[in-house]
Amino acid sequence: MYWEQTVQHATHTDLGLRRKNNEDAAVVHLASEHEAWRRRGHLLIVADGMGGHAVGELASRMAIETVPHAFLKSQQGDARTALQQALEEANAAIHTRGSQNADFLHMGTTCDALALTPQGALIGHVGDSRVYRVRRDRVDQLTFDHSLQWEIENLHGTSEGIDLGAHKNVITRSLGPEEEVRVDIEGPYPILPGDTFVLCSDGLSNQVTDPEIGAVVRELSPQQAAKLLIHLANIRGGPDNSTVIVARIGDPPANLSPMPVEPPAEEDPGVLGWGWLGGFWGGLLTLFAGLAMIMLEHPVAGAVVASLAAIGLVVLLIAAIRFKRRMRSSRSGDDDSRTLYSRPHRTATALSSKELLESLLQIDAELERAAREDGWAVNWEKHGREHKAAQDAMKAKRFGRGVHDMAKSIDLIMSKLPRGEQG
Repeated sequence: MYWEQTVQHATHTDLGLRRKNNEDAAVVHLASEHEAWRRRGHLLIVADGMGGHAVGELASRMAIETVPHAFLKSQQGDARTALQQALEEANAAIHTRGSQNADFLHMGTTCDALALTPQGALIGHVGDSRVYRVRRDRVDQLTFDHSLQWEIENLHGTSEGIDLGAHKNVITRSLGPEEEVRVDIEGPYPILPGDTFVLCSDGLSNQVTDPEIGAVVRELSPQQAAKLLIHLANIRGGPDNSTVIVARIGDPPANLSPMPVEPPAEEDPGVLGWGWLGGFWGGLLTLFAGLAMIMLEHPVAGAVVASLAAIGLVVLLIAAIRFKRRMRSSRSGDDDSRTLYSRPHRTATALSSKELLESLLQIDAELERAAREDGWAVNWEKHGREHKAAQDAMKAKRFGRGVHDMAKSIDLIMSKLPRGEQG
């Protein structure tokens, strides 16, 4: 990624339909100077607090305040180490605060911190909030859920046959409850022009599928996508707070070369070259020649040639094994001049534009029926125009245009959603 590339971003958070407090928090820090970006990049954070009675709110707020301060002010030259230490510092601060007050005991929060750096996307991660990268029709989940279900699947390869009941979403790590925490540092992941990163709490990812997330952010601007994703989570019950950051990477200036689509495959340092192959073939041919001499009634000379060839092949094989080990060992150490890219934990294919539009049309029709029955104060004339425009776009097979119209149509209804008493 280049400093000159813009980052178009939007952040939305919502209470949901069953909670009294919003325990989620999010923040975006874009570097304002080239030197600051070169050292640490741009920083985006989502945190999902837990503890009840406003304790979760406090924990998540402390996370989004402490991590940027510690990360951006760190004197560590290595961004990976600085990011890990920043989350550990946030854990210590939250744990200390929780230990000082019985009402705050065991308060905690998930935390996803995404740094967009010259080397790629770095992620510091604790909990089950997620970071996705959407590239065209591909949706990559870049973080591992620290949840009971994911941990069991990682240990056994599957969770089938194991009754997790209501505990499958229980998280196994968070900032705050314990004095020490194990932080996952993911990346770097390659960043290409047009890549869109999505950070979200589980209130959203539990209600909206990966293929839907990918399709929505592919078709809409970050601002529109963030609003629609939150609306979808609430349409499906809104059982939890939901928070999302959508950040799209712009194109580099025309005079700069584009980044490679994927990091080139590195040649295995232990692969043997043509010289070794020639040596093996020479030894084999000599061995066959010795055996042929024995068969042609030159047993003594043939035995000598075959024996020497066999010994040579054994020596060559031992030397080749040692060479491979030595080369791999010499390349296994840390080398700051090379970037070793990480791989996603899970990958999905985004819905097609047509599939997304069909789904949104159905959602909008059901939503309109419920809103009219309950008398929501919706501007139905404006809604009707947007809905008709989407239907016309469907008939004309302008599916992307129709998705834009449906996003506006759904927003007109959901913006008038009566909240009432929640709890």
